[in-house]
Amino acid sequence: MKSNSPAIKLFLVVAFSCTSLLVSLTPLLAKPRVGSSLSDALLYERLRQRQAQGKTYGGLRLRSDPKKTLAQATTFNLPPLPPGSAPGGRVRGGAKRGGCLVAKPDLTALAPFSQEANSVINVWGKTMVDHPSWFFYVPYTKDLPYEVEFVLQDQDSNQIYEKAIALPDKPGVIRVSLPPTAPALAVDKQYHWFFTINCDKEKNSPPTFLEGVIQRVQLNPTIVKELQTTEPLKRYAIYAQNGIWYEALTILAQLRQNNPQDAALQAEWRNLLSSIRLDDIAAEPILSDKP
Repeated sequence: MKSNSPAIKLFLVVAFSCTSLLVSLTPLLAKPRVGSSLSDALLYERLRQRQAQGKTYGGLRLRSDPKKTLAQATTFNLPPLPPGSAPGGRVRGGAKRGGCLVAKPDLTALAPFSQEANSVINVWGKTMVDHPSWFFYVPYTKDLPYEVEFVLQDQDSNQIYEKAIALPDKPGVIRVSLPPTAPALAVDKQYHWFFTINCDKEKNSPPTFLEGVIQRVQLNPTIVKELQTTEPLKRYAIYAQNGIWYEALTILAQLRQNNPQDAALQAEWRNLLSSIRLDDIAAEPILSDKP
């Protein structure tokens, strides 16, 4: 028995070392947690690869563990309607309305909405900035003689901004931004927006239109500080988790335009639009990220 002691000791040392190695590798080999979305796994793998290659997202180098950078919630948390009268609204243009050509998908506002039991639709979303951006899917092109206009009103129905919109070269998602020269949105105030297309040259038919309400809000200082010091993908997640639609959408649209071939970002975009039941718009191209 005494002659076998060195061999036994060597065996125990090797076994202990292997066990320690397996324990240390377990977090690296772990699968995505139960309940996480498929896009979470795709996005984590993409971020891991880009970090290993020293690449960037949104112009910012990935400095930390990509799992910490990954958006923790890809589903937008729809906030409750504001107190008072329901905002109403229209998220789809409606086929054959106002003499416009029938198109699929139809003219659509990329905005959260809810539907009441009486079929009334409420289109309402939050922003944190004083000059936000709106996104619309437009199925019509510039070769059509349609007149397009965006209008913003305050809660007393006073018009504070109006802009003629040029139809795009091809169908797709366009961006309309409130310019710095326009009045800033006030905190805790509601504003009514309209996106109108007049397809009847003689104007004998009412135009087709989209409409909704936007409200500027403030988050608590801790979240605001985090937003100021983190990278775009994490900011997107924070906005989505807190029901801030317009900034979540704008950041993700910019990331997609900066990385048009990125399958993980495409999956994240699909998830975001699916969370507000606009799955049919998710595959449409984003035509411009400029105001």
